Amino acid sequence: MKLSFTTLGCPDWELDRIIRSAAEYGFDAVDFRGLAGEMNLYKLPAFSGGVTRTREQIRGAGLAVSCFSSSVHIVSKDNFERNLAEIREYAKLCSFFDTRYIRVFGGSIGDLSRDEAVRTAVRHLEEMGAVAKEYGVKLLLETHDDWTACADVLAVMKQVDPEAAGVLWDLHHPYRMLGERPEETWAALGPWIHYTHVKDSYKKPEGGFQYCLPGEGDVPLKSMHTLLQERGYDGYYTLEWEKKWHPELAEPDIAFPQYVQFMRSLS
Repeated sequence: MKLSFTTLGCPDWELDRIIRSAAEYGFDAVDFRGLAGEMNLYKLPAFSGGVTRTREQIRGAGLAVSCFSSSVHIVSKDNFERNLAEIREYAKLCSFFDTRYIRVFGGSIGDLSRDEAVRTAVRHLEEMGAVAKEYGVKLLLETHDDWTACADVLAVMKQVDPEAAGVLWDLHHPYRMLGERPEETWAALGPWIHYTHVKDSYKKPEGGFQYCLPGEGDVPLKSMHTLLQERGYDGYYTLEWEKKWHPELAEPDIAFPQYVQFMRSLS
C-alpha cells in the first residue's frame, strides 16, 4: 500500500520538516497542495530556481511526489487562460519530479444547467488535458463540490481522452454528502480512478459533520480499502487532513503517524 498526504495537513511546516517527517512516519510520498502560505507551488524558490535541490532532497529521503494538487476549476470560464497557464506550470514540475498526476476541481456550475456544465467541463478538460499530455501527465478530476456524484463525473469522463484525464476519488465526499455507496462509485468510475483521498468524519447531532482521525468516524474506510484492493487498485492512499481550512483539527505530528498506523493495519 502506497501512502501519501497533502500539505494542507501541515500548513505551517517548512519543506525540510515536511520531507523529514514524511520519511520518519513511514509515508511513501507527498502530495503538494501549497507550501509556506503559497498555494501556487511553482512560484516558490524551492520549486523554481532551487527545484533540482528539492528533487534530490525528496528522493534522498526515499520519497516521491505523488501528485501536484492545483487550484484549477475546470468549469470556470472567466479564468480559463489563467487555469491553463497553471496546468502548464504544474505539468512542467510533474515532468521534473516524475509525477504522473495533477489534481483539478470541477468547480461550481453556478446558473448553468447540468448539461451545459458537462459540455463546458469536457471542453476545458480536453484543452487542459492536451497540455498535460504533452508532458506525459494526466489531470485528475476530484469527486468534490458540484461534481461529487459519480453520475456527473461519469458524464464528463465518457467524453474526454482517457490518456489525459482521470478521476481522483475522494472517499469521503460522495459517501458523506450524498450517501453514495462506495460500490456505486466504483461501478461508475472504476476505469478512471487513479488516485484517492482519505478522510473520516462523523455526523453531528445538530446536523452536519465533524472531521476526525481516520478510523474514529463512521465513513467505512475499511470496506472501501477492501473494495479498492479487490478491484485491483494500486494507486496512492492519500491523507487529506484539512488543517489549513480547519485549524481546530489535530496537529500534523499527531494525525500523520496515526494515519500510517491505521492504514497499515488494514493490510
